[in-house]
Amino acid sequence: MKRQAELLEINRTSVYRKPAKPTVSERDLWIMRRIDEIHTAEPTWGYRTITRILQHEDIIINRKKVRRLMRDMGIYAIYPKPNLSKRYHAQYVRPYLLRNLEITRPNQVWGVDITYIRMKKGFMYLFVIIDWYSRYIVDYELSSTLDKSFVLGCLKRALAIQKPEIINSDQGSHFTNPDYIKLLDEAGVRISMDGKGQCLDNARTERFFRTLKYDRIYINEYETPRELRAMLRDYIKTYNNYRPHPRWAVKVQPGIILEMGSKELFHIKKHGKEHNLIFLIRVLTTGGIIYFPSRPPSIAAVAAQYRLHQSKW
Repeated sequence: MKRQAELLEINRTSVYRKPAKPTVSERDLWIMRRIDEIHTAEPTWGYRTITRILQHEDIIINRKKVRRLMRDMGIYAIYPKPNLSKRYHAQYVRPYLLRNLEITRPNQVWGVDITYIRMKKGFMYLFVIIDWYSRYIVDYELSSTLDKSFVLGCLKRALAIQKPEIINSDQGSHFTNPDYIKLLDEAGVRISMDGKGQCLDNARTERFFRTLKYDRIYINEYETPRELRAMLRDYIKTYNNYRPHPRWAVKVQPGIILEMGSKELFHIKKHGKEHNLIFLIRVLTTGGIIYFPSRPPSIAAVAAQYRLHQSKW
C-alpha cells in the first residue's frame, strides 16, 4: 500500500480512511418537518422568522442552522428581492410569458416545480408537471436527491406523449441549465420562467403542493419510499379523476368524437385529425356543453349524462 501510494503521489491516509456517509439526525429530521409545515402555511416567511417561531416553541436552534436546513430541503422564502437584474446562470434565464395571457385550453401551459416531501425517517423530493388549464397532473417523479436527471427524465417521458405550447418554471438551477433549455427547445416548447421571488407567477403549481401536503403528507407517516410512491400514485389518480376542479365544463361541437387514450389522457378526433384533450366524453351528432360535478369515471357515466341533456340541446 505504501508503494502504491508513492507511485500515485497520494497520501496514504486518504487510502485507508473511508469518508463518512452523510447522515441526518432524528432531531434534524423532526426540525425539518416542522420547517416544512411552517413554510407551507406561510411561504413568504424567511429563515429569520422561522427561527424565531422555532425558538418560541422551545427548540434550541440558531438562524444559521435553519438557513442550512432550508437550503438542504430546497425551501426558499417567496418575496420580491433587491438586485433582480442579477441572476444565477443568467444566460439560461427566460422571460415570464404568462402575464396577461388568457389560458383557455388544455396543453396551452404546463407548470413544473419541485417540493420537499417528508417521511417518518427521511425525506424525498417530488417533481410535478401540471396542466394549468385543467389542473391535471401530467406526470411526476420522486427522487432522494436534487440531481437534475430525475427532472429531465420526467419531462422527456411527458413530452413523448404530448407537448404544450409553453412550460413555466421558477429560476432554480434545475431549470436554468443548458440541458433543460435544450430539451424544451428541441421539443418546440416555449420556455417561461417566474420573476425572481414573485410568489404569484407559479401559484397554480404551488397550490397543488399545498393541497397534497395537507391532504396526505401531514396526516400520515410514510416509512419507506415505496409507501410514498404508492400513496402518490393513488392520490394523483384521485386528484386527476375525482377531485372537483374549476375547469369541469366541457364544450362540445357537433360531429366530434372523443375516445380514451393512453395514461388516462384523452384524445379528440375531428375530420381525421387528432388533438389532445383531458376529458372523456363521446358525442355523435349534436353539440352543446356538458357539466360534471366531478370528472366522469367511465364512458357509461358520460353516456348517461349525454342522454340526460341531449333533449335540451
